[in-house]
Amino acid sequence: MKLAYYPGCSLQSTAVEYDLSSRAVCRALDLELVELPDWSCCGATSAHSTNHLLSLALPARNLKLAQEAGLDIVAPCSACYNRLKTCDWTLRHDAAEREKTEAASGFSFTGESAVLSLLEAVVTKAGLPRIKAAVQKPLSGLKLVAYYGCLLVRPLEVCTFDDPENPVALDKVMAALGADVLDWSYKTDCCGASLSLSRADAVTGMVGDILAGAVEAGASAVVTSCPLCHSNLEMRRREHLGPPVFFFTELMALAFQLPDSSEWFKKHLVDPFPLLKRLALAG
Repeated sequence: MKLAYYPGCSLQSTAVEYDLSSRAVCRALDLELVELPDWSCCGATSAHSTNHLLSLALPARNLKLAQEAGLDIVAPCSACYNRLKTCDWTLRHDAAEREKTEAASGFSFTGESAVLSLLEAVVTKAGLPRIKAAVQKPLSGLKLVAYYGCLLVRPLEVCTFDDPENPVALDKVMAALGADVLDWSYKTDCCGASLSLSRADAVTGMVGDILAGAVEAGASAVVTSCPLCHSNLEMRRREHLGPPVFFFTELMALAFQLPDSSEWFKKHLVDPFPLLKRLALAG
C-alpha cells in the first residue's frame, strides 16, 4: 500500500532516528512510504499563533502535493499531523476559510486524500495481527507507559482516531510487541513543547511531573510518537533523572529485529542501552 510520506522538519534534524525507524518499520509491514516531493514546513509550532491564513496555507501546500499524487498523507510527527489535520478539517467544514486558503496556496481542494498520523496508519493499514506476526524478539520484561501528548488526539472534533482522554492505540501496539504496558494518568498531559525555549523553567516542571508519573506507575521506559515530546522529555528533565524515552517505531524495529535498529538509540540524549542490556533486548 502506497502512502504519501510527510517527514516534517524534526525528522530531518533532531529526530532523524524517528525517520529512519519509521521508514524501516513501514517497509517491514509492506507500507510503501512515498516522500512528498518538495514538501515544506507545516507551520508548527508558531505560524498558527501568529497568522491564521498562514497557518492554513502552509499545510495546505502539502495537502496539495498529496492530492496531486493521489495518495493519503502520513505524518509521523504529532505537531505536523495536527497542523495538516486541522487544515484538512477546516477546508472540509468552512467554505469561507477554504476559499481564502485555496487562493493563497493555489489549488482546488477535493478532499480525496486523507490525513493520517503514522500511528494511525500502522494500526489501520497494517493492523495489530500483522504487527504481532512480525515480532522476532518480544519486548519481554520492558515495563513502559505510552505517552500520547496533547496534539495527537486533540481537538476532539478534528483528531477522531482515538479517545482524546484515554487513547489506547499506542498501548495496543506496544502490547503486540510483547511489552508490559502500564496504565497511568499522564497519557495526554502537555509537555510544554512550544515553551521549551521561551519558558524552559515551566517546561522543566511539566516534564518532571510526567516522568515522576511514569516512575510512580512502575515504568522503566516511556514511548511516544511525537519528536517535540521526545525532545522535551530528554532535554528538560532534572539532571537527566528518569526513564529513557523511545519513539514507538524504534521499539517496533527492535522487536522486529530489523538491521541497525540498535544504532538509532545512540542518537538519544538519555542512554537507553543500560535498560535494554539488562533485559537482554540489545547487545
